[in-house]
Amino acid sequence: MRRSVRDALVGFTVIGGIVGFAATAMWMRGIRLGSGHWTVTASFSDAGGLAERSPVTYRGILVGSVRSVQVTPEAVVAELEIDKGDLLLALPVTATVASGSLLGGDAQVALVSRGTPLPENAPLPKAVSCEASRQLCDGATIQGQEAPSLTTVTESLQLLLSQAKEAQLVPNLAKSTKQFEQTAIDASTFLTNADATSQEIDALVKQLRVEIARAQPMIENLNAATANAVQASAHVNNIVAALDNPKALNELRQTAANAAELTAKIDAVGGDVAKLTADPAFMAGLRNVTIGLGELFAEVYPAKTRK
Repeated sequence: MRRSVRDALVGFTVIGGIVGFAATAMWMRGIRLGSGHWTVTASFSDAGGLAERSPVTYRGILVGSVRSVQVTPEAVVAELEIDKGDLLLALPVTATVASGSLLGGDAQVALVSRGTPLPENAPLPKAVSCEASRQLCDGATIQGQEAPSLTTVTESLQLLLSQAKEAQLVPNLAKSTKQFEQTAIDASTFLTNADATSQEIDALVKQLRVEIARAQPMIENLNAATANAVQASAHVNNIVAALDNPKALNELRQTAANAAELTAKIDAVGGDVAKLTADPAFMAGLRNVTIGLGELFAEVYPAKTRK
């Protein structure tokens, strides 16, 4: 009885060892038992130290490994094996090759999904109903890219320094700084002059206001003269309009003729009076008549004369 138990234990141990060895060999060859895993192909322009069995992560969680890496003239093609059969990734999905830390380490592939999260009841990646236009399915191909590392950052800095040296950035920057300083000085001078100019303009405006106040009476007189001139122009226009009337023109001519005739008569009477006053006999007779009239009035009205 004891021997049979011992033989059974030895047999189970041998069988366990064989199974373990076989499982290890299959794992090293990339063979997985069960249907939970699925594969994705990623294409990289630069793999950056990627190798077989490199870890594959999603949001920092290990979800698979790199099954194989193939180098082609166009790119580096890696076959990624995802162990989680229920991992739902909405398109677009990219694969990024990055080191374990900024200072270096083993390379790993990080999956990044930038699409709208899929519902929980969405088809699984290996399902026949998997929608290749919305989610990442088994056998799909995604675009890979290299994440920044210390090496890439150093190379970028070296490239920038080389470009800065070729472009003489530092001398040009120093020259630009001097120009900025001179521009600041010129701007300060300009502002100072502008302040003085502003004061002069204020004084000129005040002087103009005073001159305008002085000229205001002259402007009012000019306005009044203009109004009078307009009124006179209206009278002249009326006179001209009246002269244009034939009836008024005839009346004016008749009036002028009558005035000329009256003037001639007055001149004739005046000539006769002048002749009479020049005659001494006429003047002596006129004086005697005047004296006689005076005496006659004195006799007719004696009482009134005495008073």
